[in-house]
Amino acid sequence: MKAALLNLILAFAWVVASGCGNNNAPQPASQSEAAKTNSKGVIGLSVLTLSNPFFKTIGDSMAAAAAKEGYEVVVVSGDFDVARQQNQVKDFIVRKVAAIVLTPCDSVAIGPAIQEANDAGIPVFTADIACLAKGPKVVTHIATDNFGGGVQAGLGMIQALAPAGGKVAVIHHKVVESCILRVNGFTQAITNHNQMSPSGKIDIVAELPGGGAKDGGFRAAEDLLQAHSDLRGIFAINDPSALGARAALEKAGKADHIVLIGFDGSPEGKAAVKAGKLHASPVQFPERIGSETFNAILKHFAGEKLPPETLIPTALYKKADADQDPSVK
Repeated sequence: MKAALLNLILAFAWVVASGCGNNNAPQPASQSEAAKTNSKGVIGLSVLTLSNPFFKTIGDSMAAAAAKEGYEVVVVSGDFDVARQQNQVKDFIVRKVAAIVLTPCDSVAIGPAIQEANDAGIPVFTADIACLAKGPKVVTHIATDNFGGGVQAGLGMIQALAPAGGKVAVIHHKVVESCILRVNGFTQAITNHNQMSPSGKIDIVAELPGGGAKDGGFRAAEDLLQAHSDLRGIFAINDPSALGARAALEKAGKADHIVLIGFDGSPEGKAAVKAGKLHASPVQFPERIGSETFNAILKHFAGEKLPPETLIPTALYKKADADQDPSVK
């Protein structure tokens, strides 16, 4: 009786060990591991920040396009920190990804990380924000026509301030190439206007950093209002910084006296245009940037020669557009 009971206990213990504690027993693969097994390859994407819906859309559209062709896209956020993004590139290299896509946190400082990928034989692509470092090789750059969008923003400001003109300011983010182009386009439009219509001159009296975020836009706008009480307009390099500036204008009781133009045409930005909180915002098409970047990767894999860059035009989005836009509530 005791021997039979002992044998039963030992048999039960063996079953438990086999099911839970035996590392040599076959284990089911996780869903991600199974996906990797069936994947043609992994593409690493590091974006400026996932807190901005624009960059999330780039990632989502790239991942959707890649999935149709049997590729997996791993999306990570640099969070405006180039050191963090450099480490993400190192991780991609260790993983031996098939390609790396970057929207650089710093257009110059990202150079050494791209060079490391070049040395590892991994092709690098940039989307929305270009690399300005000399030396590293980027296969191609897919982006908004940021200079053209800046010109559109400038024309929107000119129209809004006509015929008197006045003082305007810029909330900038100078470490990012796309923002530099936007401000250059805006400045060019204002310069051309002043040469043609000196009576309605518009003076750009200040450029302050906003970091591309709401809190930075808020602080920059507060400083601008203190330094220039007669300010008539603000151009912010993206919708988040523009909406931060709007909060500062409301706090100061000047929301109805200063023309505010953003850049992105994000859902939140479009809603702000419809509500009259932003005068206008050049619309970007991040879903096209994401899908066309992946298409460029496929062409590169197939041995096709690609142009240095492909630019996607913007469209100036104003209240009349918002009123006809069923996607904006």
